[in-house]
Amino acid sequence: MKDLLSNLLGIFAKSWWVEVSTGSPKCVYYFGPFESEAEAVQAQAGYIEDLKKEGAQQIQALVSRREDPPQLTVEYPETSAGKAEAALGNLS
Repeated sequence: MKDLLSNLLGIFAKSWWVEVSTGSPKCVYYFGPFESEAEAVQAQAGYIEDLKKEGAQQIQALVSRREDPPQLTVEYPETSAGKAEAALGNLS
């Protein structure tokens, strides 16, 4: 019973966040916290639009209730294959 109560309290202690991942550059961005799912969903389009204006590609977004992320922007190193693709793209 104690575990059930702890789990329920844990769920309610979490906030709503918008998690946006991009393929190029390879990053994950966290926007929030929001008090409601509706508030997060409403804000999501603006974040996606801003990333598009900055040149981000392959954008995916997810609204979820979660613990606060340890950092708001996570950048992943570009692989050698990704660098080669970018170089080839610049040639055309």
